[in-house]
Amino acid sequence: MHVAVLGNAGSWYVADLQRAAAASGDRCTRMDYRQLTAGIRDSAVGLSSPQGALSDCDAVLVRTMPPGSLEQVVFRMDALLVLAARGVVVVNPPKAVECAVDKFLCTSRLASAGLPTPATIVCEDSDAALLAFAELGGDVVVKPLFGSEGRGILRVSDPDLALRTFRTLERIDAVIYLQQFIEHEGFDVRVLVLDGRVLGGMKRSHPTDFRTNVARKATTSAHRVTDEEAELALRAARAVGARFAGIDLLYDRSGGVYVIEVNAVPGWKAFQRTTGIDVADELLKILRQR
Repeated sequence: MHVAVLGNAGSWYVADLQRAAAASGDRCTRMDYRQLTAGIRDSAVGLSSPQGALSDCDAVLVRTMPPGSLEQVVFRMDALLVLAARGVVVVNPPKAVECAVDKFLCTSRLASAGLPTPATIVCEDSDAALLAFAELGGDVVVKPLFGSEGRGILRVSDPDLALRTFRTLERIDAVIYLQQFIEHEGFDVRVLVLDGRVLGGMKRSHPTDFRTNVARKATTSAHRVTDEEAELALRAARAVGARFAGIDLLYDRSGGVYVIEVNAVPGWKAFQRTTGIDVADELLKILRQR
């Protein structure tokens, strides 16, 4: 089996996938979005890079979606759609990646599926955002529409700071995404889902930051996923259309649980270290079956 990995140069994840591929006799090649070339000839569409033709690979794993202009991002998503249409297994499917990276779309899908999510208001106008701030209790989390690892996320509970924040976002033509702040005990639960089953879970804790991302120095511990958590995680992955996903669950102080995020390009370095599960090998097993 030949797997193309759309990942960054020097990526630990690419190296881990290549390790697992070598152990199973498979071939794993890193390719770069920025080097993709599409050719349309004789009623056929081909996609290639200097490392080879993606359309000749058995599967494509999406490990990153680097920043770019709107045109560049649209072209990359189109390329994934073309590959999927040609019968190449793409993980995650392009529509799932598109949904998961867009916080408004993802939260809308989760809510429509009946999953518990924090109260959320999204707008473009600073005056509307200030009304939303009051409606959400005067204590909100402001998030960029696109982003991961806790970057660009801040908690705002002061009306003056809220107004300055919203005016700044309005001036740079940003979408203002507000969620009610959930009082919690300083931890969340990451559940990793693969092809309709739960691989495992870990607890992420931070003593001083409401953001519990490992990239922000949170500590991790193995977590036995409960039946309720497994059900929420599997439903969340289905709502987004993701075959491989990291679902973040947050408990409030009364024990209520919320689905905070679905990551369709989940990292597993900390998860693997914490749980001992060989995620790269599990991924390749699923691709081999497909």
